[in-house]
Amino acid sequence: MGLHGMSGDSESRFESYVEDLCRAVRHADRAAPLRAYCLGLMLPGDSKSVEPMAARVEPGRVQAAHQSMHHFVAKADWSDATMLAAVRATVLPAIERHGKLRTWIIDDTGLPKKGVHSVGVARQYCGQLGKQDNCQVAVTLSVANDHASLPIAYRLYLPEGWASDPARRHRAGVPDDVTFRTKPQLALEQVRAALAEGVAPGVVLADAGYGVDTAFRTGLSRLGLTYAVGIQSTASLWRPGEAPLPPKPWSGRGRPPSLVRHDPEHKPVSAKEMATSLPPAAWQTVTWREGTNIVLSSRFAAIRVRPAHRDTLHSEPRPEEWFLVEWPEDEAEPTKYWFSTLPDDMKLADLVEITKLRGRIERDFQNLKQELGLGHYEGRGWRGFHHHAALCIAAYGFLITERSLIPPSGLCSAPIRQAPALPDGYRPRGSARPA
Repeated sequence: MGLHGMSGDSESRFESYVEDLCRAVRHADRAAPLRAYCLGLMLPGDSKSVEPMAARVEPGRVQAAHQSMHHFVAKADWSDATMLAAVRATVLPAIERHGKLRTWIIDDTGLPKKGVHSVGVARQYCGQLGKQDNCQVAVTLSVANDHASLPIAYRLYLPEGWASDPARRHRAGVPDDVTFRTKPQLALEQVRAALAEGVAPGVVLADAGYGVDTAFRTGLSRLGLTYAVGIQSTASLWRPGEAPLPPKPWSGRGRPPSLVRHDPEHKPVSAKEMATSLPPAAWQTVTWREGTNIVLSSRFAAIRVRPAHRDTLHSEPRPEEWFLVEWPEDEAEPTKYWFSTLPDDMKLADLVEITKLRGRIERDFQNLKQELGLGHYEGRGWRGFHHHAALCIAAYGFLITERSLIPPSGLCSAPIRQAPALPDGYRPRGSARPA
């Protein structure tokens, strides 16, 4: 989305927007660095680390602006969660003018890092790189309708090696109450917090990294939320109409058996086995819209099944839910699988359309990284990492509100504000001296 499509009154709306956010940082003297930081994130420039932003925002007093902005993001004691709540309160009404919220989207985003000292850095899978490498990973919760989406929670995933290392925790300023949590556990905490804060519920969407976790799906259901989440091809399920065997008959001695069971003749199958056994008539070509202009289509099937993973720990079979499969015509086997608790009378096209809304946040994080510098923060500490992300989301929230005011035909290419000219001889710290 960038800084394009801004009307002539954008700057005054930006000042009003920052004013609304100032309550989240608690002190009036933080208003100036808050404004400068958000503006620096939105102005054109290859680097969105603190010093280059300070040079673009206040070229006449780069050193003072740099010190003020650095202290604000890395040291100042304000709550990133409170900032995100303030952004949400301001931006969601603009999004909801185009329709009520439909989905809550859970994901994680990887931020590549060359060093090993920044908080949470470890060799782990990084989606941005498409492979395992040194990176930080943040778990996110976004809300969306057909018009737009907004991240409302952002939390660093702290690997076990970090969580259990007191020296590294101390150097990075990791709070004492932060303990190791899996990504699905972090996501559930974000969901509970959003419900407690009164965010309008939506269908929870997540990829297989979360959907494979049975406790995660169960937790969503216990919170009264509907979901459509990815699963792996190896996930176990019962064929339509089947369920685990009832508990064994009581022998008359000891405690009566209470757990359902499998046996060699009566057992679940894998998601892939189930999908490849479906008859040709089960498959339909479905078209859906991704973003505002892209129309996509593929082949899908959906049937009602009971998930089977670890169901022998329970006294009752799990309820039936949707098993949705995507198998494009030009592929040798199915490519994606989902479980969903959407209503049992839902049409296949509607089931696919809601499930595919998850792809919307890929655009969000592409914009946050490429245009607003989400991954450009150079500090190493816990506080700065979360403050920088909250301010990136705040800047993104403003751009969303601007886009909500402008019809597609009204888009133009003018940024909200051109970056001021840099002073003669300005050289970013650490750059090579000219010959």
